[in-house]
Amino acid sequence: MHRRQLLKGLAALPALPAGGHAVLAQERYPSRNITMMVPYPPGGQADFAGRPIAAALERALGKAVIVENRGGGGGSVGNAAAARSAPDGYTILIGLPVLAVLPEADRLFGRTPSYEMTQLVPVARILADPTLFAVQSNAPWKNVRELVEDAKKRPGEITYGSSGVYGTTHVAMEIFTNGAGVKLLHVPYRGVGPAVTGLLSGQIQALASAPGSVKPHVDSGAMRVLANWGEERIASFPDVPTFKEAGYPEIVYYNWAGVFLPRGVPEPVVTRLRDAMRQAMRDPDVIRIFESGGSAAAYQDTPDFAKFVESDSARLVAIVQKIGKVE
Repeated sequence: MHRRQLLKGLAALPALPAGGHAVLAQERYPSRNITMMVPYPPGGQADFAGRPIAAALERALGKAVIVENRGGGGGSVGNAAAARSAPDGYTILIGLPVLAVLPEADRLFGRTPSYEMTQLVPVARILADPTLFAVQSNAPWKNVRELVEDAKKRPGEITYGSSGVYGTTHVAMEIFTNGAGVKLLHVPYRGVGPAVTGLLSGQIQALASAPGSVKPHVDSGAMRVLANWGEERIASFPDVPTFKEAGYPEIVYYNWAGVFLPRGVPEPVVTRLRDAMRQAMRDPDVIRIFESGGSAAAYQDTPDFAKFVESDSARLVAIVQKIGKVE
């Protein structure tokens, strides 16, 4: 009788949500170091966005935020690792537009995606840069029209590098080649950083990149930028026309970066990270680093960022479906 009464009493207690012990433990969040997953090697947009934010989050949260560069698969390896991580707030992901592209690319090839967008939750947007079309400073083309005319004369001979098949910069270049009606030779790397090195060394002839990865080399005279994928010119490259200005109105692409969490992180932890991100995006060091790299901070809090990601992802998935299988 006593046992039945005890069980009845326990049943009447309010149920803890899944992972109830984790929720209780998170009252002191953060109590240990946090891992920031950057799914590319150093030198690309995700790394450029993540490192100053990691330092600012350390100041805001009082715990170390350790950047882990885990490249591979155009970003899929690091994205999947973050998506499958424990939903406790101790693994955060720097995501790029390719987040939505890679699962769709897997489906095109009949593969099971290594992760799905539904496994990740947007927290805050950091940057939203127009992508830049860069070549070596000694390249024969002074503008996009000259490159397009050359490419039409010798299809498949002009090489370009990317962060990997269906990676962020690959999609940008596919948008360009489709919009301009040309065929270039794709040389995939493990990230934008290695691709930038490939352009500087002459292994490739062209590259799509966010401003932060190429501005130092443009400033040094090693690279030239022919166009940007944005709706308008950007302040850090005022002399660089948009593809629309060059006569290609359909060629538009933004290489944004933002913070994501695996789905299921307790709401108090998400709120703490949102507050810390709001503080980080006002940090003078963060603003200075972004501006010196030619990027303007483009902060969005969770509600607006979630809407932005949904809209941009739907657009990019449609583009990938139109592009189809690309080896």
